[in-house]
Amino acid sequence: MFVALIAVALAVVTVAYPVISHHKNAASAEKSRETAQNGPSGSAVLPSKHPTAQPSKAPGTVSSKPPTVAPPKKVVPSNKLPATTKPTTAEPTGTPPSRTEPAIGETDAGPAVAGPCSGVLIKPGQNAQAVVNSQPAGSTVCFASGLHRISQTIRPKANMTIASSARAVLTGSVPLTGWAKSGTRWVNHGALPSAYGKAGQCEDNKANICSLREQVFLGGTHLTRVASLAGVKAGTFYADYAANAIYLGSNPAGKPVEMSKTATAIESNQPGVTVRGLTIEHFASPAQAGALVSGPNWTVKANEVRWNKSVGLMLVKANNTKVERNLVHHNGQLGVGQYNSLKANVTRNVITYNNTDGFWIADWESGGMKSTRSSGTVSANLIRSNKGVGFWADVADDGRVISSNKITGNAADGIRFEISRNGVIENNTITGNGFGTGRGSGTSLWDGGGINVNTSANVTVRNNTVSGNVNGVSIQSRTRGDGPWGRYLLRNVHVTGNTIGMTGGTQATGMVQNSGAEVPAGQLTFSANTYLLDKLAAQRFSKFGTKLTAIGWRSAGLDTAGSFSTS
Repeated sequence: MFVALIAVALAVVTVAYPVISHHKNAASAEKSRETAQNGPSGSAVLPSKHPTAQPSKAPGTVSSKPPTVAPPKKVVPSNKLPATTKPTTAEPTGTPPSRTEPAIGETDAGPAVAGPCSGVLIKPGQNAQAVVNSQPAGSTVCFASGLHRISQTIRPKANMTIASSARAVLTGSVPLTGWAKSGTRWVNHGALPSAYGKAGQCEDNKANICSLREQVFLGGTHLTRVASLAGVKAGTFYADYAANAIYLGSNPAGKPVEMSKTATAIESNQPGVTVRGLTIEHFASPAQAGALVSGPNWTVKANEVRWNKSVGLMLVKANNTKVERNLVHHNGQLGVGQYNSLKANVTRNVITYNNTDGFWIADWESGGMKSTRSSGTVSANLIRSNKGVGFWADVADDGRVISSNKITGNAADGIRFEISRNGVIENNTITGNGFGTGRGSGTSLWDGGGINVNTSANVTVRNNTVSGNVNGVSIQSRTRGDGPWGRYLLRNVHVTGNTIGMTGGTQATGMVQNSGAEVPAGQLTFSANTYLLDKLAAQRFSKFGTKLTAIGWRSAGLDTAGSFSTS
């Protein structure tokens, strides 16, 4: 099979190309910006405003067959190379590479690795907050094995440990009994709260029911909420707030039925708390709020946070917090959220299958993890199969390191670094992301890719393996207004030493810009990357609207020290 390599002495040249205008709705973007920057604490939202497209499949579906990258055969030099030119831009210096750490395996996190707990025992049926209130700051309370129904949020004192060595389950749900047959359905009266307002943005923005907080579980299985009584069928439920009635499409006879009710399991602004070894499930937190909410200098370790309504684990003003070895899965909106929290480290967690309740996949706060106005390290995590972005730094993140993660099979970008600055994205393995086909999803570089750097400054993308995603690396310059350090601009972005596979579909790597967000020469560099392509003649690259082959990419002054191979 034909194999070719393009490799010459290092040269980096930036060439100005014509600007294309992106059809982004500027008014909507400004409104979203105001919502994110002036909204309630805990908000981490600033949508990217991708172009809206009609889905070709049901909203939220993800292709099970993303393009694959064949291993490259031995490469040989090509004699058809463009002439090299003298560099006009220095190689990026940036921060030194960090030590590579393998991403965690799914069996190496959660309560199984929590270790012992020695302290005051809380048994099932006891009022957990009353026990916490009775103990001094710095003490340890241990949940005994079994199911603990939490009707009141637990608020630890400073330096307390809230833990379990016996895999205790903290639930925010209540049992529903007394079901009656009603035609082809089953009905229960009296369990719902009064009607309340909706929040957030849903994948289905016509039904718009994603933020309604009550989840229903039949025999431990999460039921899908529908918007009307007529829509009720097996595996679904409808909540009629006016009539205070819940309808099921499946017979509940002989099976427990639970409805999430308590908003939050654990939350406190007191410092130094440790939360370890707990299973936290069925909490009815509002959109953008967490079932477990960390304060400053916390250690949140070896918990399982699952099947909660909105965000599983939320960091709010949680400076210097450590989140490690947790299983965070099947939460209704987002696995992990971080807001206004500096130097917080999220390491060796398994974050999977989040956004079960239909929040907007392409461009709202759903999926694996999202951070805003924060800093710290996100490293060695497994972030997989979330309906949304794998990891998203958005709105004034400053000093973020994203390293050594395995990010795979998420419906939107693998990594999105948006209107932020001083970021390092390195040593990650990013595969099979971005194949959601719902509202606003697409395949152009405007829609993102394995790595998406959007209107951010001082960003280094290095030594990552990016393959089989909807696109490779997408660099976007948009008109995004002002932030805490002035105008958001795309500046000083370096993409170096990565392996980028693009062998199918419309996969591409490159940069786009809209009118009013033109990028000066010398601000974007691609150097020493390895590209695995289906063929050299394929236009797998794009520079500000001009599609390019591998040789065209080189001729435009990009990756003059890179290599291009086919197999």
